[in-house]
Amino acid sequence: MSTKGGSDELDRAIASGKGEDASAEKGIWRYAIAEKMTVIIDGEDYFAHVHTAMFNARKQIVLIGWDFDTRISLMRGEEWENGNAKRPSRLGDYLPWLVKEHKGLDIRILKWGLSWVQFFKRGRMAYDIARMWMVDGISFRFDSHHPPACSHHQKIAVFDRELAVCGGIDLTYDRWDTRDHLEDDPRRTNWPGNTHGPWHDITVMMEGPIAGALFDLCDTRWQLAGGDPLARPEPPAASPWPEKLKTGFEDVEIGLSRTRAANGEVTAVCEVEELFLAHIARAKRLIYIENQYFTSRKIAEAIAARLVEADPPEIVMVHPRNADGWLEQQAMDHARDLISTAVEETDGKDRFELYVPYTGDTPIYVHAKLMIVDDEILRIGSANLNNRSLGLDSECDTVLDATRPHNAGRGLEERIREIRVSLLAEHCGVDEAEMQAALDEHGTMQGAIAALGSSGRRRLRPYVPPTKSEFQEWLAESGMLDPERPSGILRPFAEGGLFGKGGRLRRLRDTAKRKLLK
Repeated sequence: MSTKGGSDELDRAIASGKGEDASAEKGIWRYAIAEKMTVIIDGEDYFAHVHTAMFNARKQIVLIGWDFDTRISLMRGEEWENGNAKRPSRLGDYLPWLVKEHKGLDIRILKWGLSWVQFFKRGRMAYDIARMWMVDGISFRFDSHHPPACSHHQKIAVFDRELAVCGGIDLTYDRWDTRDHLEDDPRRTNWPGNTHGPWHDITVMMEGPIAGALFDLCDTRWQLAGGDPLARPEPPAASPWPEKLKTGFEDVEIGLSRTRAANGEVTAVCEVEELFLAHIARAKRLIYIENQYFTSRKIAEAIAARLVEADPPEIVMVHPRNADGWLEQQAMDHARDLISTAVEETDGKDRFELYVPYTGDTPIYVHAKLMIVDDEILRIGSANLNNRSLGLDSECDTVLDATRPHNAGRGLEERIREIRVSLLAEHCGVDEAEMQAALDEHGTMQGAIAALGSSGRRRLRPYVPPTKSEFQEWLAESGMLDPERPSGILRPFAEGGLFGKGGRLRRLRDTAKRKLLK
């Protein structure tokens, strides 16, 4: 079978047998066991643990990313700088050092293909990549195997086919920050002379057969980008798991959910969308979301359908005040405003709220992609709540469902709840005990957030959409910058635009408009 073709036949053809083949369950590609799993919150810990995992790997490192910047430093601060560290911190120096330090180590790096144009403004990175191409043991490829104007958005790392990372954090600029999210932090330096603002992100690190399943996904991507099949190392004598990383979960079954657009012989996969809709429909008590965007008509209509019920779940979403970059703001911010206003038309019981996290007077950029449902579902990955992530770009989410037979009856719900409480505490600038006490007293996330006030250094503010110009509203409603299908890119009002044709959201939008005219 040709490895240049693809579809699920290619996935199965290169399957390692460590995980299951394509699942019959809607929205899940494959289930596999994570012998250990930990949620890593924010870039400081992620960069540090990846730095260690890279050092611990002895056979193979596979890095899959939307972006990848060799100029960043993984380890920062006086403790590292004054500790006479023997390992390089800057990524572009660290990778060549690793293959010299560990003979036989094979490093594969796959980066979204269109982003090669960034090299023209990343002089030092172009030098780094040229140097890596000359180093035995490092292979770097660009992946453009997708429809025009789509992208590869997955963020995956696999070490020795035994340890894997999947989530929202790329090894690139602007991602490093602490959970304190200081308003001004000199350590938030991409490289000398270049700093960035506060940034919130999340990912998961997992050990065991789940790493083999993610390796299969990486192998498919590598081959479709023109590479030969990746070597499949046997399990190492010692796991690359970072010794300072505490285990959050043990022996849990994890589901993997994907998005990819049809391209040539590669078939379309919409598991991410299917699973989002299923999770929203199953919620009984609460849905807690952290996400970069909220522009999907289908997701908004699913939420609106729950809010009109007699006893809807509480739905809290934490997201950035503005998208990152002018074009993203035009594509996402105005659409979010229109969609959230329409959804709020159904919220007669005050069960839905969007919040923006702040540190001082500075909004924290939310890049995390997380959903918690009833403290039974823990979902972390690369997918946003926009149309691109549901049908255009390649995505991968991890899903821990505490009710599945392998996971049930082991108290996993309590640990998932602790993660939700920890995140709310981080955003509200209080310790976890105080947040839990507020939740117990008020019974809802919104009640606890309001009771903790908005005067602290870190806090959550309800999002209030600004007034938009007629052109901004037209651009958002056209849907041409965030279409539901690749064929709709730059086609205004393809398939009805942002609000579709004859759907619930369009009727809610019209109701909201009539209220404004009164």
